[in-house]
Amino acid sequence: MAHTNFMTQAGLSQLVIIDMQTRLLTAMPPEAMQAVIKNCGILATAAAMLDVPVAITEQYPKGLGNTAPELSALLPNLKPVEKITFSCMAEPKFSRQLTRDRSQVVLAGMEAHICVLQTALDLQNSKQVFVAEDAIISRNPSHKANALARMRDAGCIVSNTESIVFEWLGKAEGDAFKAISQLIR
Repeated sequence: MAHTNFMTQAGLSQLVIIDMQTRLLTAMPPEAMQAVIKNCGILATAAAMLDVPVAITEQYPKGLGNTAPELSALLPNLKPVEKITFSCMAEPKFSRQLTRDRSQVVLAGMEAHICVLQTALDLQNSKQVFVAEDAIISRNPSHKANALARMRDAGCIVSNTESIVFEWLGKAEGDAFKAISQLIR
């Protein structure tokens, strides 16, 4: 899919936070995991302030637990989409939740080389995909690096939390700007 816009726009974006579940968190490198939770939280908070739709998925929650409480607390009215497929797009409930009139999807979550990668590659057929590099994680850092390279090769735009939220904001003014500036300090 050819796109001319290489920046996210709040009015065109939707955020997808993939499988940030309690039992999976403990399998990740702890320091990196804390940064990813923080960055997912910044993305979720900014999205809520700027009317960017958010979807959260949970891979087999019976076995892997529910979304990390730090994140679900930020989006109290959002019911996660349960799935057993690795690609979110293979779950019909998820596909229905994607906003048709939003051409950009920002991906965050885990694991980078499985669910995030497969979702990104499937979404490439219909959406412009942005991946927040500092808001995704794999147990093995080399798997994350490989996933990022594959997504970039497939045409996804690899970005970061701060770039995305400041692109959504567009200008340095207003309450959302003040609040988001506080978040990233």
